Amino acid sequence: MAVFNRIFFVFLCVSTITACNDNQQPKVDTLITKGKVFTGSSTQAQALDVAICGNMICGLYPTGQHDVTAKTVVDASNKVVSPGFIDPHTHTLDELYSQDKNHNLNYLTQGVTTVVNGNDGEGFFDIAKTARELEANGIGTNVALFVGHGSIREQVMGRAQRFATAKELQQMSNLLEQAMKDGALGLSTGLYYVPGSFANTEEVITLAKIASQYQGIYDTHLRDESTFNIGLISALDEAINIAEKADIHLHLAHIKALGVDVWGQSKAAISMIEQAQARGVGISADQYPWLASGTKLHSAVMPKWVMADSRQAFHQRLSDKNLTERLRFEINENIRRRGGDSSLLITAFKDSKLVGLTLAEVAELRKSDAVTTAIQLVKEGEVRVASFNMSPNDVEAFMTKPWVVTSSDGTNGHPRKFASFPKKYQKYVTEKGLLSLAEFINQSSSQTAKLLGLSNRGQLTVGYQADIIVFDANKYKANADFSTWNKYSSGIEQVWLNGHRVIQDGIFQHKLEGQFVR
Repeated sequence: MAVFNRIFFVFLCVSTITACNDNQQPKVDTLITKGKVFTGSSTQAQALDVAICGNMICGLYPTGQHDVTAKTVVDASNKVVSPGFIDPHTHTLDELYSQDKNHNLNYLTQGVTTVVNGNDGEGFFDIAKTARELEANGIGTNVALFVGHGSIREQVMGRAQRFATAKELQQMSNLLEQAMKDGALGLSTGLYYVPGSFANTEEVITLAKIASQYQGIYDTHLRDESTFNIGLISALDEAINIAEKADIHLHLAHIKALGVDVWGQSKAAISMIEQAQARGVGISADQYPWLASGTKLHSAVMPKWVMADSRQAFHQRLSDKNLTERLRFEINENIRRRGGDSSLLITAFKDSKLVGLTLAEVAELRKSDAVTTAIQLVKEGEVRVASFNMSPNDVEAFMTKPWVVTSSDGTNGHPRKFASFPKKYQKYVTEKGLLSLAEFINQSSSQTAKLLGLSNRGQLTVGYQADIIVFDANKYKANADFSTWNKYSSGIEQVWLNGHRVIQDGIFQHKLEGQFVR
């Protein structure tokens, strides 16, 4: 063991930014010492001291077996030291563009140092402008961006309910190509949402081929996660077909079997994915650890055809007596698919008295039925809902797969925006033992970096960016829930972002050290 440690120490010294030998003590900016170190790829804790030089990790040394000196020494005794977590699916651009929430503290306090935006087909197509503005504004976490299929489609052809013409597809291709040149991670689609839902498979294949030429990935909210249109398994088959035809890595956003009609289909979905992987198709997925999804009420229960063209046209159709019978039938079916009106919890609405009530409770309050109430609410303004529609067995079946990583899909009104990573740790590592601590960390850091193509983040490795967290495994917990969705999580004691300590002893240092990640 002594020989091994000596060899390990010499190797690490050779790899450090500051040269070291037996006659010269290496000097570093920060040394995190005596912690239980998980590198992001290890299967168990290691007794290592982690050195930071500038914005980089410049050394990993066996604890107690080196002569490294540092300007700052941080004692991490009995604490976990790991790479900062990477969330591949967030909706944080509003906060990052703001002047009061751009610290992204709800993610930093979960241990997340890099967030991804532009998912579900919503990503801005002007990547260079977005990145420039974010960095000029100052951001509290690193951010990476997808370019959204829905956004470029709407830019070119509005919300038209038809397939793209050859000319329109070329215009979309030009916008996507520029976005990829400017550093987008790849193409995201929301084929369940308007206007992406109006596109055919061939349109998406054409665009995915462009993303593939720039080593991008294809990130998709499936056309159906339930039985809303073509069904979960058929939608998965479409996504795999796109990936094969475009020769691109497929990433499945917030993988789930949504609604009573498809509970239990995780087994068939996993089998289909793993068969495709065996054929050589690169496939991964992310998942948040909640039984409730979150979306807007109109997206949850309104038919897609009624939302075409414009908001005015949408609302006119909702009031068209000639469409009433068809509308009421389809809305009622969509409510049923999601587990009924008692399973739809209002989480954000301009009338705060309704927040925290289910659709069933609002209908009772208004002395009406669920369908009529849903139409009324959508006409009155934007309503966000938590939809309790998942089976624990399906959630756990997906979670244990090595190709599934941690995400939040964080939106206002849902605790996943403040608590997904500690929630997963508490419930599935500590309580259920479904995952080991190392598996949880790896799923939340290095595996995510690898699938996104982030070559210098997500691991405690010499030469990587110093995005590092230290947390107390006994105190790391979610404080947000569905009654109070926006409470910060506990247990994250230290956070370094690009080598700067932005959380010290649990206290935010009011430093905005995030970068745009190409």
